[in-house]
Amino acid sequence: MKPMALSRRRFLGAGVTAALLWPEVQLLAQQAQDFIEGPPVAEIRPVQLSQHVWLIFAPDGFPTPENRGMMSSVIFVTTSTGVVILDSGSSLQIGEMAIRMIRSVTDKPVVAVFNSHFHGDHWLGNDAFMRAFGPQLPIYALPHTKDMIQGIEGSTWRTLMERWTNQSTAGTRVVPPNTVARHGQTLQFGDVTLRLHHYGQAHTEADLCVEVVQDKVTAVGDIAMTNRIANIDEGSYPGTFKYFGALGAAAGEQLWVPAHGEPRKDLLQTYGSFLQGIWDPCLAAVKDGKPEAEAKAAVLADPRVAARARTMQGFDSNIGKYTSLAYLEAEKEAF
Repeated sequence: MKPMALSRRRFLGAGVTAALLWPEVQLLAQQAQDFIEGPPVAEIRPVQLSQHVWLIFAPDGFPTPENRGMMSSVIFVTTSTGVVILDSGSSLQIGEMAIRMIRSVTDKPVVAVFNSHFHGDHWLGNDAFMRAFGPQLPIYALPHTKDMIQGIEGSTWRTLMERWTNQSTAGTRVVPPNTVARHGQTLQFGDVTLRLHHYGQAHTEADLCVEVVQDKVTAVGDIAMTNRIANIDEGSYPGTFKYFGALGAAAGEQLWVPAHGEPRKDLLQTYGSFLQGIWDPCLAAVKDGKPEAEAKAAVLADPRVAARARTMQGFDSNIGKYTSLAYLEAEKEAF
């Protein structure tokens, strides 16, 4: 009996000690969980753009530890049969925040997700939607986007996002698209029709734009940005101008909603003019046999570029690179 009593006293004593240490234990457990999955993302209230379209706006254009990767907007469309997501965000945590925000608008389930292209800030949030709504959830993307995410791009983007955000996005799994989208395809979700557009290489070679037909609203991904230079390492200046022309002709007047920046009805015109301010001087320099340094000086002096220099996010750190890319492409175009 005594050994049992002693054991019981030790047990009770351990329980008291554990109770006294419980706040520290909770903190340690929370820190471990944060490391495994990363902390939650602060809520951003959705803004209604039209009858069916809502925007969870990302104010920052680049991923940082401070914004925890929330640098690409999430768009959702409410329909009579459920919610459709147009780009799912940069992480599991951002996708979870988006789901909480959707719940503040409607209790209908998410019935489909669309990924505009293969850069991770547009699809890493797939993980949250798949966890919440099941493996049967259709995630649409163009074939090249699907292939790239299933390949090395998927793990590369997951790793990069963790590095850029100081592990804030940790725990996010690579969930590739599972349903192929095609140019010209129309899809009906209850009372809402979506029309899919793809007109060749622009920001990448597989940029999907999704038109919400009844609302005259089109999500354009990264082919145009309101106040930031779009990464064009895998894209094309002439291809972008061609894409803008074809999309505008096919869809007509729209509220164009970029993944980075505010929606605008004149977005294709204003952003296209800025890109032309880079492209035209580079093409002229190549044709005149002038070096890249002179092309850059001409770009910076072009009024279409100079007007944006003071206000555009990342202008100083990026204009040199994107001038070089324009010059290299102009060399191919001219010869």
